[in-house]
Amino acid sequence: MGSGQPEQSLTDATVIARICSGDEGAMAVLYDRYARIVYSVALRVLAETSAAEDVLQEVFLQLWRNPQAFDASRGSLMAWLAVIARHRAIDHLRRQHPHEEATETVVALSPSMETESERRQTVQKVQSIMAGMPSEQRSALEMAFFDGLTHTEIAGKTGQPLGTVKTRIRAGLLTLRKAFAA
Repeated sequence: MGSGQPEQSLTDATVIARICSGDEGAMAVLYDRYARIVYSVALRVLAETSAAEDVLQEVFLQLWRNPQAFDASRGSLMAWLAVIARHRAIDHLRRQHPHEEATETVVALSPSMETESERRQTVQKVQSIMAGMPSEQRSALEMAFFDGLTHTEIAGKTGQPLGTVKTRIRAGLLTLRKAFAA
């Protein structure tokens, strides 16, 4: 990236603009910034390293082919990539088990998290908020977002009615959204 500006100080918006103009170095910057997050999300859902690596590659290939799909007004690039990784991983699971249906639920974080310390602070905030939730609510959120289970699968695993599972997940998401809106 020939601007002379250190790669770490470039905003995601600047890097995306450079990707739009075909700058492969800009793509490398975003890969270095977010590959661990994308891989972690995929691995949590799939629990298989080779499949998670495939999802990682698919997500960044999608970003390279269509960087305009990212809309900064709707949330941070990190959250957007994490959601795409989760959707790709669930799609992979659906291909393995086509009779099961996964429910779409999106958690969008509005703060712009350009630096590693901001990302770390956000993760700590989410962990702190989730630690304060009732255990059934926290467990339902973890199963949905970290284990990639559908609401129906969570209900089956916990023995709870489907409506109860959905209510717990929704209440947990609202708690997280309120905490980030404050």
